[in-house]
Amino acid sequence: MISQSIDARGLNCPIPVMKAKNGIKALIAGQMLEVFSSDPTSLRDMDALCRSTGNTLLSSEDQTDGSFRFLIKIK
Repeated sequence: MISQSIDARGLNCPIPVMKAKNGIKALIAGQMLEVFSSDPTSLRDMDALCRSTGNTLLSSEDQTDGSFRFLIKIK
């Protein structure tokens, strides 16, 4: 179940990852964060964010509108 969803489509680096970082801080262990981004650098940035914070990037999916959907499980 998604605990929080962030729509960062149309925003460029580093804003999507900064919004995701703030979203992670607002959640507790076991909750899920969903992030949408249209910035191609988000693919590597979300992975790096999860590795640096110890959270789990469960999925990164291409969306039909050309954006990406990331699902992060909070540690």
